[in-house]
Amino acid sequence: MNCKSIVIVSLVGMVSFSCSQQHASVNETAIFEKGEKITNNNFTGSAWLKNLLEADSVNQTSVGSVTFEPGARTNWHSHPAGQIILALDGIGYYQEKGSPKITVKKGDAIKCPPDVPHWHGASADTKFVQVAITGREKGETVWLEPVTDEEYNQ
Repeated sequence: MNCKSIVIVSLVGMVSFSCSQQHASVNETAIFEKGEKITNNNFTGSAWLKNLLEADSVNQTSVGSVTFEPGARTNWHSHPAGQIILALDGIGYYQEKGSPKITVKKGDAIKCPPDVPHWHGASADTKFVQVAITGREKGETVWLEPVTDEEYNQ
C-alpha cells in the first residue's frame, strides 16, 4: 500500500495517521488550548479554563473548556438556566445533590438541570477535559460549599 497521509477530524479531536513502507504513527492533539489556571476558591485542586464564547445580549450562553488535573473538582454549585457538559478526554465525575456520583468518560454528555446543586471534576488518578455550555439568561452560576473529600471519595 502506498499512502502519504490521512487526517481525520471529529468532534472529540484530531488524529493524524502517516504511512510508510516500514511503520505507521498516530498523533493525538487537544481540541482547545488549556487556557488559564483557575485561581478562585470555587475549585479544589488544579484546573484550567479556556473561555470559548462569552454570553452577551444576542446569545446568553457561555461556552468554556475546562481541564481538571487528577482529583480536581468544582465546588457544589447550580445554574439558574441549567448547563450541559460534554466530556472530551479522560475520566471524570458528576454528582447532583442527593444522588450517587457517576463516572463520565470521553464522548459522554450530561444535562445539569436548572437550580440543581451539583459538582463535576476529574477522577482521582486521571485528568478530565470538558466543555461546559451554560445558559446565563436567568442569572450567573450560584457557587456553594466545597465538595468534601468524603463526598468526592464515595
